[in-house]
Amino acid sequence: MGKAGKIIHGSNSFPGYGYVALVLVLISWYFNWALEGLRTHLLFFPLWLGYCLFVDALVKKRKGNSLLTRNWKKYAGLFFLSIPVWWFFELINKRSQNWEYLGRESFSDLEYFLLASLSFSTVIPAVFGTAELIGTIPWMKGDIRGPRIPETRKSLHILLTIGLLSLALLLLWPGIFYMFVWISAYLIIDVINARLGNRNLIHFSDRRNWQPMVCLATGCLACGFFWEMWNFYAYPKWIYHTPGVEFFHVFEMPLLGYLGYIPFSFELFAFYNLITGTKVKDDKSYYIQL
Repeated sequence: MGKAGKIIHGSNSFPGYGYVALVLVLISWYFNWALEGLRTHLLFFPLWLGYCLFVDALVKKRKGNSLLTRNWKKYAGLFFLSIPVWWFFELINKRSQNWEYLGRESFSDLEYFLLASLSFSTVIPAVFGTAELIGTIPWMKGDIRGPRIPETRKSLHILLTIGLLSLALLLLWPGIFYMFVWISAYLIIDVINARLGNRNLIHFSDRRNWQPMVCLATGCLACGFFWEMWNFYAYPKWIYHTPGVEFFHVFEMPLLGYLGYIPFSFELFAFYNLITGTKVKDDKSYYIQL
């Protein structure tokens, strides 16, 4: 064990915590779908904790290190950081009414806040871990060339203007522009990160390297599939209100709604780097710095 909780292992053996995590997933999944009445408020966290740790173990097996083994203290911090980030989206949803939770009335405000916060804590670790797992796929390694979005003052001003306009439209006419919740915050915060010298996705696109964006987007889409699948037979559960795209549902989510997971992953990345103040580095090995 090194400084700041860093643990680096070079071995590509599958770690023991991965087996424990898999058992936790299977048990939680079974009871989440098999039991009657209220149960998901207690089972969501262990289910997704198991998912996060199992995915991390797969990454450790494939590349010799992972988010957890590179720095377990900062990995644990992802769970705490995830709570206020998702509450931000819950605050926006107060205006947009894009989703609601069935069974919310069964809990007091304090119970709901505590249980919901525990569940929200797994969002960022799940997405970042899955994104890193995607990055271990051979054809996902290295730079993925894409169009250049220059990291210039003019370009940043344009992106910031689009982000602020999108947020304004969302707040003024949420029934029409509710989907902007998944892009407005990213554009605003990533520009702020760029101006502060924090790690940001514009920095990568300026170098035509879209590998972080592709891995984040694909990882979040994978998480989205499991979120929606495990939610389908859960209770309490969430349902959606998506005017204009209420067709071709995959579980509770309309098919087109899954596109929102792509910019959502960018928003999580932007929030993480803004809160932690992680600076741009030349090291290309880890776009998620722990």
